[in-house]
Amino acid sequence: MNEALLRSLTPSVLGILVRRGADFAAAEDAVQEALIEAVRVWPADMPREPKGWLVTVAWRRFLDAARADTARRRREDLVDEEPAPGPAPGVDDTLQLYFLCAHPSLTPSSAVALTLRAVGGLTTRQIAQAYLVPEATMAQRISRAKRTVSGVRFDQPGDVATVLRVLYLVFNEGYSGDVDLAAEAIRLTRQLAAAIDHPEVAGLLALMLLHHARRSARTGPDGSLVPLAEQDRGRWDTRMIAEGVAILQAALARDRLGEFQAQAAIAALHADAPCAGETDWVQIVEWYDELVRLTDSPVVRLNRAVAVGEADGPRAGLAALAELDDSLPRHTAVAAYLHERDGDLETAARLYAEAARKASNLAERDHLTRRAARLTQLRRTG
Repeated sequence: MNEALLRSLTPSVLGILVRRGADFAAAEDAVQEALIEAVRVWPADMPREPKGWLVTVAWRRFLDAARADTARRRREDLVDEEPAPGPAPGVDDTLQLYFLCAHPSLTPSSAVALTLRAVGGLTTRQIAQAYLVPEATMAQRISRAKRTVSGVRFDQPGDVATVLRVLYLVFNEGYSGDVDLAAEAIRLTRQLAAAIDHPEVAGLLALMLLHHARRSARTGPDGSLVPLAEQDRGRWDTRMIAEGVAILQAALARDRLGEFQAQAAIAALHADAPCAGETDWVQIVEWYDELVRLTDSPVVRLNRAVAVGEADGPRAGLAALAELDDSLPRHTAVAAYLHERDGDLETAARLYAEAARKASNLAERDHLTRRAARLTQLRRTG
């Protein structure tokens, strides 16, 4: 592979795409994907006209991205800023695309990346930033996923469990990331609930609604992160909470418990408390026990340690935390919180500062840094 040739052709190919009408950022994305394809294909089949080959491939990538973006914008025009309550209209081709992107031949990470690119309309760069990987790595992952499903027909989709997982992860990306996909994820989950009578589909919809109801209270006027216990509950959307609780109750009544129903039950208990001090932490621990049984997830066990710390005291929470791998994401932040609750401000401040250095996004890093600074100041002023 002649990497020098690729580097020399890149500016020219980029210029051709821009002259053809592509905006510069989209052209860069397309050229990057074409270069990655060249690295894969050229060693075995070197084209006679490398520049023409790159232009052709890059232009096709640009057109694919433009069509996806147009489709996404058209869908966004159909929904309000907040998802409307009640049943959804008939299932559209977007939901079929979710099933295709969630094909069982793909790994979960590839399925989500392909969904964000093909259905959500994100650029390769945005997805790479969300996953904290180099753009070239993400482009390769998406290209492999496209090739895997290229011969799959719409009547050969992924299973419901995989689609639910993809929808959940897309919702989380929209809920916490720079690109708002949360309302779209809720809209599609409503469609899935209308099309499939499945308690876990209802559980996921309830979970999304209960989390989305708190969205406006999650950040302060300056964009800073506001923890659940400190949120202004008057800003929560009570209509959306009531809908989520009703959907959850109907799902639980069918006695086919799944992880999304259990997560929604925890969210409902938080939503039901008039203030943080009245949260029923004992019930929340019981629901986390169910989640551990269903998933055996280390992240669930980490969240359970927080709940145990609230229900039985911070030292009980620290004991539960000690059983977990300290390399888990947010492990250090949880330890800092439990030490703060236990009155060990010095250890808590040190751990908050350490957690801030490990934080994956700016809002979380700023929040943890402020917590560390506040405890340090408290210790100095005694």
